[in-house]
Amino acid sequence: MSEDLIVSTAWLAAHLDDPGVRVLDIRGKVLRRETAPGVEEADYLGCPEEFAQCHIPGAQYVDWTRDIIDPDDPVPVQVAGPERFAEAMRTRGVNDDTHVIAVDHAGGQFATRLWWALAYYGHDRTSVLEGGFQAWAAEGRPVASGQTATPAPGSFHARVRPELRVTAVELLERIKHPDPGEILVDARDIGQFTAAKRRGPRGGRIPGALGAARELFFDAQGRFLPLDDLRALASQHGLDPSRRITAYCNGGVAATVVLFNLARLGFKNLANYDGSWNEWSARLDLPIEHD
Repeated sequence: MSEDLIVSTAWLAAHLDDPGVRVLDIRGKVLRRETAPGVEEADYLGCPEEFAQCHIPGAQYVDWTRDIIDPDDPVPVQVAGPERFAEAMRTRGVNDDTHVIAVDHAGGQFATRLWWALAYYGHDRTSVLEGGFQAWAAEGRPVASGQTATPAPGSFHARVRPELRVTAVELLERIKHPDPGEILVDARDIGQFTAAKRRGPRGGRIPGALGAARELFFDAQGRFLPLDDLRALASQHGLDPSRRITAYCNGGVAATVVLFNLARLGFKNLANYDGSWNEWSARLDLPIEHD
C-alpha cells in the first residue's frame, strides 16, 4: 500500500506539474430512491459533465460506472478484468511508477474505490485527495474546463493480487467453515444491516458479519477521521490487524472506505467482496441473517 494514502490540497498544488504525478478524477454518484416502504433502489452514475465544466488542471476523468468495470458481468460495477483495467490506466497516462491522486467530490468512496482497484492490480502508489475536488475549488485553487488533452500513453501493467478480492464462492466456504482469524465487515448503513430496510430482492446481511457503516469513518465535516479517532473506532468494532478482514457493501464501493482507512492504520490483510449485496441478495442459494 502507498506510504502516504492521503494528500492535502496544498501538497497537490505543489506537485501538480510533477511528471510522475497523475490526477484521476473519479467523481460519481449513487442516487437512491424509495420504491416501497423500507425498500430502495439505486442508480449508479458517473459525472463526466461536471468534470467537463470544472476540474483540476491536467486531471483525467475516470467514469466508475463504465471505464473500470466488467461490462459482461451480470453483477453491477464489478471491477474490470486485467487488460481492460490496464488499458483504462494507460490511456490516462498512468505508468507502473506513477503516483496516482484519486479525486472525487469530497474525498470519499469513489476515490477509495479507485485506490482499491489499483491496489488489486498491483499498483501501490495511490493517494486520495483530502476533501476532494470540492476542497480544491473552495480554496480558490486553479481549475480548468472542457476536455483535458490526451496524455502520452502510459505503460501500466496489471498484476493481479487475488487475495485483495473475495468471491461469493469463497465467502460461502468461509461461512460453512468459520475461521477465528477472519472478520467480515458490512459497510452498509444500520437499516440495511438489520433488515429494517432493504435494497435488492432480500433484506438482511451475510451471516457472521459485523456492522461498521461507511459513515462512521468520516468526521462531522465529511473528511476521513484523524488516525487516533480511527484507531479508537477500529478497536471499538473489534477490528484486529492480526486477522484477515473482508468488507462488503451493496456494490463493492463503500466497502473500500473501510479497507482504505484500515490500511491507513497499517492493516495488511484486507479484502473486498466485490459482488457484495447486489450479488448476495439476488442469489437465493446464499444464506442471510437479520435481526
